[in-house]
Amino acid sequence: MFWFRWKHVIKLASIAVLCGLCAWAALPVDKKVHLGLDLQGGLRALVELEPTPENPKITSELQDEEYQVLQTRLNGLGVNELTFSKVGTDRINIEMPGLKNPEQAIAMIREAAVLEMRPLTKEQVARAGTDPKFDAYKASQSPVITGADMSNASASTDSAGQPAVHFTLNSAGSKKFYAWTSKHIGDPLPIFLDKKLIESPTIEGAISNTGEIHGSFTTESAVRLANELSAGSLKVPTKILETENVGPTLGRIDLQKSLMASLVGLGIVLAFMLLVYRVPGLLADLALVVYCLLMLAYVTLFHVTLTLPGIAGFVLSIGMAVDANVLIFERLKEELWAGRTTRAAVGVGFKRAFWTVFDSHVTTMVGALVLYWLGTGTVKGFALTLLVGTVFSLLTAVNITRALVDVVVDKDVVTAPALYGA
Repeated sequence: MFWFRWKHVIKLASIAVLCGLCAWAALPVDKKVHLGLDLQGGLRALVELEPTPENPKITSELQDEEYQVLQTRLNGLGVNELTFSKVGTDRINIEMPGLKNPEQAIAMIREAAVLEMRPLTKEQVARAGTDPKFDAYKASQSPVITGADMSNASASTDSAGQPAVHFTLNSAGSKKFYAWTSKHIGDPLPIFLDKKLIESPTIEGAISNTGEIHGSFTTESAVRLANELSAGSLKVPTKILETENVGPTLGRIDLQKSLMASLVGLGIVLAFMLLVYRVPGLLADLALVVYCLLMLAYVTLFHVTLTLPGIAGFVLSIGMAVDANVLIFERLKEELWAGRTTRAAVGVGFKRAFWTVFDSHVTTMVGALVLYWLGTGTVKGFALTLLVGTVFSLLTAVNITRALVDVVVDKDVVTAPALYGA
């Protein structure tokens, strides 16, 4: 008895609370929605991993390792919406929206960042400083420690206020470093990066787990080296097959045009539903507003990076929501023409149209799942947005529209068949 008396109030209150929560999660949209490369500009790079004598074949496992190294390196650039996707077994697609220094990112992708501390004699160090043709790396001994012995690294400044890199060694590296430095106080220990001599410090005392790398660093180069050392070195060389640098102005124009197209399309749909189906069309329009709030909440709460294909999936799923209402309302009109009362026509119309609506949505979901499974990059974004949007459209078309129509019919607010499109 309680439910039948208060069910409409409970349903309307639930819808109002849902809308309020979605609006709270999504607003302000311009600050909470993360835009992709094509909407705010940035850099896209397609990277190919090249075989070496040590790694003659690029396997999926090796691709996973390189993927993690590149991801850790580039995360140090401060780009929040970095997107990585695997292409085949030997390529990685990287999207960096909002990137301010593309050259730095390209350098971090290309560099192997193999750091080694290899002993040289004082005479060899002096020669390396005066003879540019002297190959210091070939003359050096086996490395005391390498970048693999470091647990982390960070950019800092030395005692003179110059950029430097502070590092911490892992347990194995600490033992090796302490054992060597304690026996070679006063000897040089040159530092090589990718086989190039960058500094030749002299050991002033036994060192265990921390140290500092000095050299002719700029602030940017010190940050880059620290990021590379923290991420580790690439096992195989990388080749950038193609790059796409999208300017922020072009991205802003695309965003404005896509939003305008979406709003115009949504306005036409709302007007069509209102003119053709009248009262239920108005209620379907309200349900469509709820659907839009649900989608915005999903985008913000799950930190979805919005791209042009994503917007396309969003608009397409709006069409699915409207299509479901059209099927239901056409069935409702048939029941009214058959002589049923408005209340009976609503109940039978929604019930008999449900499986048709359900089947149409399921086929779209299956297509979206296949696209997400087989696609890469922006195709995955389109597929995921379409999939979630289709689920939400089924919810709003069947449940929320039905709840609103029931309130109007059960309370005898509007009963004339003409106002239901019949």
